[in-house]
Order: sequence, then structure tokens, then C-alpha cells
Amino acid sequence: MPMPSGDLRETVAVFARLGVVAFGGPVAHIAMMREELVRRRGWVDDQRFVDLIGATNLIPGPNSTELAMHLGHERAGWRGLVAAGVCFIVPAASLVTLLAWAYVHYGSTPSFTALLYGVVPVVLGIVVHALVGLVPTVLAAPWRVLLAVLALIAFLAGVNELLILAAGGAAAGLSAVRLRGSAAGLALPVWWLGGDTGELSQLFWTMLKIGAVLYGSGYVLLAFLEGDFVERLGWITQQQLLDAVAIGQVTPGPVFTTATFIGYLVAGLPGAFLATVAIFAPSFLFVGLLTKITDRLRSRAWTARALDGLNAAAFALMLGVTGELARGALVDPVTVLLALAAVAALRWTTLNSAWLVGAGAVVGLLCGLG
Repeated sequence: MPMPSGDLRETVAVFARLGVVAFGGPVAHIAMMREELVRRRGWVDDQRFVDLIGATNLIPGPNSTELAMHLGHERAGWRGLVAAGVCFIVPAASLVTLLAWAYVHYGSTPSFTALLYGVVPVVLGIVVHALVGLVPTVLAAPWRVLLAVLALIAFLAGVNELLILAAGGAAAGLSAVRLRGSAAGLALPVWWLGGDTGELSQLFWTMLKIGAVLYGSGYVLLAFLEGDFVERLGWITQQQLLDAVAIGQVTPGPVFTTATFIGYLVAGLPGAFLATVAIFAPSFLFVGLLTKITDRLRSRAWTARALDGLNAAAFALMLGVTGELARGALVDPVTVLLALAAVAALRWTTLNSAWLVGAGAVVGLLCGLG
């Protein structure tokens, strides 16, 4: 049954805006999506939202971008899946391409210090508000609270995030079994883009491989990019890689747009385009396949319990990352007030989080001028 065109237009508008204002990394992106699509628009309820978060942890790729695709599919079917993913990626990729151009031609990129001074505390407030709102859903039983506490301890001890998620889901799923007694064609032509087709082809396939197998945080992405582009191919230097990662982290939208920056360094605009398409293409495929089974995850006791365990572990990881974000964001009384003001505004008003991010940016810029 075709979806109403209004749903698709709404999907495009929402994720295009989020692609512009979603600073702060995956946890912040997820918080903004909850604020916009659960609390304000009611596309899904909190239980469905956390289940979709859990589903994204089952596959490689950028979790918040894949969550955007899932939510687009919930709203407008397959067209919504594609539209949400593209609209969330394109604003960030375009900005990163512009910054890569400035980097190549002028040897540096504009400073975001003043902007981020005001934006990051607001984003922290949005994240805190979202996490508090998810507590009744994610931690609805004592065993989930215990699992989340253990997962948080493991995170603080430096255990790999993927191991924590796998252990949480497996432990919960196996406990349910015990209690009940049972239990290709991604390649794109590159010749028409111009440039060295051999180099472009190798760039495309390398980024495609990374997008298809990468689990974990931005640190894992850094390791993959270093191994391929610095050590194996020798196309960029260690400093250029660090600059690319920094740009991916301080710009809005997916951190995976680091690939866009590297693609531009390697082969200009054609390289930026191909690198972006390649690293995100597997996510569209994986999410498309995963939509076939997400509705079935609640149909059996052991899979439902495993998903609850996975969600509790994921919540603990988000809590741990939020603590790290707070240490970098709350540096003086002004930033503390910004974070508290954001929480208060979300709690007692219906203001869109995009306005709060904009207000934080203005405060940061004014403080920078002062």
C-alpha cells in the first residue's frame, strides 16, 4: 500500500533539519530523534524507539544514521527509509566537502571553538532529557537495572562496546530460554566522474569494505582508516587523518562523513562523492534487510528478552558516553546554565530542539566575541 505523499514530505523535512543541527555524535543524534519523533510528533512510542536502537546494534555501520533510516521506514515505507538516510547524510557531507576544500586550498579550516562552546552544553541537556525519558521503558524490571549497571561498570573499565552489547543480549536471551525450557550490486560506475579511475575504484571499494564491516565507536573508524589510507595505501598522512576525524566530529550529522573529507583529499569532488556513497551504502542495504525481522523480535519470549537485554546494555553505553560528553562540555558556569536551560525548556515547553541548538550557537558566538 503506497504511503501518503505527506508522510514522505514530512520525513524529508525532519531529517534534512536534523542533518543540519545534529551536533554531538551518535548519542546526541538519538536524543534529538527521540525528542522530535517520539515526544513531539508521535511517530513511534518509546518501546518501539528503543527496539529500533537495539536493532541498529545488530548490524555494522553508523548507528544513528541507521536509526534515522528505520524511523523513515516506520513513517513512509521504503521511500521513507531512503529519504531519511539521504537527508540526514547530505547536509553534513556537503559541509565537510566545503571544509575539505578550504583545508586543501588554505591549509586550515574555520575554527568552531566558539560555536561548539555554546552548542555542546545544549546538546548535553537534550541527551540527559532523552535518557531520563527512556528510563521507564528501558529499565522497567529489576533485572534490566542490574544488567545496565553491570554494562556501565564494564564500559567504565574499558571493555569493548560490542562485547558489552553482545553479552547483554545473550545473557538476557539465554535466561529466557532457561526459564521457559525452549527457546551485490553495490558497485557504482566511476568512469564518468573523471580522474584516475583506478584510484577512484580503489577508494570506492576500500570505503565500501569499511562501511560493511565496521562495528563500534569513532575510535574503531579511526583504526580502519589509518590501516587502509595511511599505512597500506599511503594516500594521506597521519596528521591529515586526525584532521579528517576532527572535522567529522565537530560538524553536525554522521561522524562517518570523515570519509567525505578523506575522499576529497584523495581525489577532489569525485573522491568526496564516491567515498560518501561507498561508506554509507552498506547501511541502506543492512537496514533494508533488517526491517524484515524487526517486527518479529517481540514475537517470541527469548528474542524479546534478548532485545530487552540489548536495550539495557545500549542504555548503559549511552549513559557512559554522556558522562564523557559532560566532562568536556561543562567547563564553567555559563555552560552549566546552558545545559540546565535546555533540560528545563524540553521539560516544560514544546520548543523544537533545533531552536535550542541555535540559541546555544548564538550564546557561544557572543561569548567568543566578548
